[in-house]
Amino acid sequence: PALRRLSHYLLARYQKGTRPVRDWRTTTNVAIDLMVYAILSVDEKNQVLTTYIWYRQHWTDEFLKWDPAHFNNLTQISLPVESIWVPDILINEFVDVGKSPHVPYVYISHHGEVQNLKPIQVMTACSLDIYNFPFDVQNCSLTFTSWLHHIRDINLSLWRQPELVKFDRSVFMNQGEWELLYVLTHFQEFSVKSSDSYAEMKFYVVIRRRPLFYTVSLLLPSIFLMVMDIVGFYLPPHSGERVSFKITLLLGYSVFLIIVSDTLPATAVGTPLIGIYFVVCMALLVISLTETILIVRLVHKQDLQPHVPEWVKHLLLERLTILLCVRDRKKFSQSRTQSLDISRQVENNDSTAKLTPYGCDDPRECGAVGGTRPALAFAGRVEGSAALQEVLRETTAIRQLLEKREEFRDVAREWLQVGYVLDVLLFRVYLAVVLAYSITLGTLWSVWRDA
Repeated sequence: PALRRLSHYLLARYQKGTRPVRDWRTTTNVAIDLMVYAILSVDEKNQVLTTYIWYRQHWTDEFLKWDPAHFNNLTQISLPVESIWVPDILINEFVDVGKSPHVPYVYISHHGEVQNLKPIQVMTACSLDIYNFPFDVQNCSLTFTSWLHHIRDINLSLWRQPELVKFDRSVFMNQGEWELLYVLTHFQEFSVKSSDSYAEMKFYVVIRRRPLFYTVSLLLPSIFLMVMDIVGFYLPPHSGERVSFKITLLLGYSVFLIIVSDTLPATAVGTPLIGIYFVVCMALLVISLTETILIVRLVHKQDLQPHVPEWVKHLLLERLTILLCVRDRKKFSQSRTQSLDISRQVENNDSTAKLTPYGCDDPRECGAVGGTRPALAFAGRVEGSAALQEVLRETTAIRQLLEKREEFRDVAREWLQVGYVLDVLLFRVYLAVVLAYSITLGTLWSVWRDA
């Protein structure tokens, strides 16, 4: 048969140990091609990219030529790859041997053109930049070069045009976490310490992560918790519910970070921006809780709480309410004037009460004297005013107690107003910081996603 006769004719005197050229000064030109089939895994911690590619080689063997007319017009034959010379082209970034299937044959045409087609599982080292996670784009190179032969013996070239290689996604499996953007090619000569030059063909595989899963599972829960923290400011500051609410949010966010810690990529050289985002959100929750504790401590009613200083009243209850456009600033000023009027009225009532019913400036003096003038006033009505004097002293003590209690209430009311104004101020500052931080991160991630 023609195949057997041709195979015996080609391999009878063939020596696979030498480069297949008749003149040793002739350079063997190897054309290579690459198509990405799948992105199997991206190991950020070990900086390893695992891909599955379809690799093709093409070169001319001057000792594998024949006349098709002598072999029933046979123009192409497949021979075992172990029986002929094959260029020693390897990938420089190899870190481990993948589970690649073995293809035992190559195609040879009657002009001596050899085609070696094989799938390869490639495990290569790649400098992975995870700062933009989950909107990151990775650029990993596959450098094909002859490990032994310099450029005068083996030269490399592209099988197809660079534009065809760049946007070829015909065999790519596009259903995983990563999508293939394009494949760039670049040829260069490489030499070590002024030695002979070697030909290198670089393929830059540019891939992008699909961020939908990480957006739903990482970003949205964090955003919801921050929104609930902002909503918690609408709880009354003088109640203890706000403190317990914010402590619950802080504990919930801590549990959330523990759960998602295994999802975030980890490297020894850097931290992704989303990790910094989580840390800043935790810090904002702590700041919010601290602000709530300070406000609750300020407005909490205490019997020994001093009066609000006048400069604090002027600065917070008058000036700051205007700047913050607080709706209740009229109530603050009215309550302040009412408290002043009440204190003046109490003083007037005290003076009149001291003069008219008792006829002396101090009711205690009247009591010390023995109540002579009140006794004379009531002499015609009641005889033996000892019981009446006792009732008078008790009534005076009750009035003084009520006045002091009212004074404590006025002090507590003033501190409550100060606390409300400070709470509005700190809430707006906190809201401005959160909005600025969110807009900055959103802008960065939008630019990276659309890049």
